[in-house]
Amino acid sequence: MAEASQDMSELEAVDSSEGVGRLSTQIIPHLLNLYNSTCTPQDFEIYTSNAVFADPFMIAHGVGQIKSAFYAMPKVFWDSTILDYKVEEDETSPTSGEIRIHNLQQYKLLQLGPFGYYLTLQSLIILTVEAGKVTRHEDRFGGYRLWDRQTVRVPLVGRMAETVRRGSMLVCHALMGFGRDHKTKNKASEPSFHLKVS
Repeated sequence: MAEASQDMSELEAVDSSEGVGRLSTQIIPHLLNLYNSTCTPQDFEIYTSNAVFADPFMIAHGVGQIKSAFYAMPKVFWDSTILDYKVEEDETSPTSGEIRIHNLQQYKLLQLGPFGYYLTLQSLIILTVEAGKVTRHEDRFGGYRLWDRQTVRVPLVGRMAETVRRGSMLVCHALMGFGRDHKTKNKASEPSFHLKVS
């Protein structure tokens, strides 16, 4: 098991021989920035222009909507931090395959004086990569499959679940300026923590 700190330069230096494949080495540092709410416009370059992002609350189509989804996180939570993660990679070619990240995420819901209230959530992140870029990004809370017309036995229920998630994405997209880039926190000055990659 290889260890990497929050410092992105160290993460980028992780060699595939330490358990992280070639695809992960290029993509994971940017994904960590997204989930730690420290992303920059360059972090979204891991996606194809028509990439899809899906979680239990929304379905985003295209980089603009994916930007809105991740730039909204600091607006919803006081803080968002990855506590631990494990990476698995299946390469179908040197630039394509699937990356699975078992992620332990902590969200700060509220800060009252010296007291913070947190939600810790385990999820399975699945990235489909083609030609070195992410074409589909799924975030399955608790590892459970997302509700849609393919996964729900009653077609109408699955279609309704998709419609609600698309609607919430469009509202978020409008509130976040239709994919406009935002400034995010700089956590470099905060105490570092260790992230595990295997």
